[in-house]
Amino acid sequence: MTPQEYVQQKAAASGSSFYYAFLFLPPPRRQAITAFYAFCREVDDVVDEVSEPDVAQAKLAWWRQEVVQAFEGRAQHPVLQALMPGARAFDLNASQLLSVIDGCQMDLSQTRYLDRPGLQAYAHLVAGVVGEVSARIFGQTEPATTAYAHRLGLAFQWTNILRDVGEDAMRGRIYLPIEDLQRHDVRAHEILNRVDSERFQRLMAELCAYTHHLYDEALALLPAADRRAQKPGLMMCSIYRTLLEEMARAGFPVLRERVALTPLRKFWLAWKMQALGRF
Repeated sequence: MTPQEYVQQKAAASGSSFYYAFLFLPPPRRQAITAFYAFCREVDDVVDEVSEPDVAQAKLAWWRQEVVQAFEGRAQHPVLQALMPGARAFDLNASQLLSVIDGCQMDLSQTRYLDRPGLQAYAHLVAGVVGEVSARIFGQTEPATTAYAHRLGLAFQWTNILRDVGEDAMRGRIYLPIEDLQRHDVRAHEILNRVDSERFQRLMAELCAYTHHLYDEALALLPAADRRAQKPGLMMCSIYRTLLEEMARAGFPVLRERVALTPLRKFWLAWKMQALGRF
């Protein structure tokens, strides 16, 4: 299996909404973003799939070393072998990939966040930086597009957090800020035991509205000159906002089940943005 085949398989197997947006890119950009996404999946899987913290720390340390070596021309892992041509073509640097690892490492030591600004520091690493790298690969030409991409990444991360409340609880994690929980009188043990309530529903509705606000802020920051180049991000925006709406329509059943869109619906939303330029 070639490095390119490996990252393609990794990206497709994830079932992520991101994969559908990649399909419409020209080959060099599609290969680069697929490899970058596969890298993000690899390091994120270390945290989600390795039960021993010491082992996970060791694996992330290995990835740090591998990233440094890759940018020195000595990539060993197929993901980084596949990514390096794109890294050179689109001016990526090791610090961006190391920031993603920093964010994953936070998951090994922190399972609660006091407030939204505290959570944003984590989201900056695992989502904001990812958005910035993605925008560069997609074909960013305007400096202001960086702020748009970072904000959009944060919106994606909040959507993931709301969708995965139940799954995270089973891992002993609660990403919903403590201040928000307290304001709605939702107890941590209720989340961990996946106990639904009207209080939890009100909390989710507020955070859903906040996440929509992040999407609105991001879209307002996108320069018109880069709108065409950034269509893949807009495709993901369409898919993720639709997912957010589905969660609300279903009554936020996220403690009991994972809300998801069908592959056909994801493809339709991506195609509509690509072909018609609208959500």
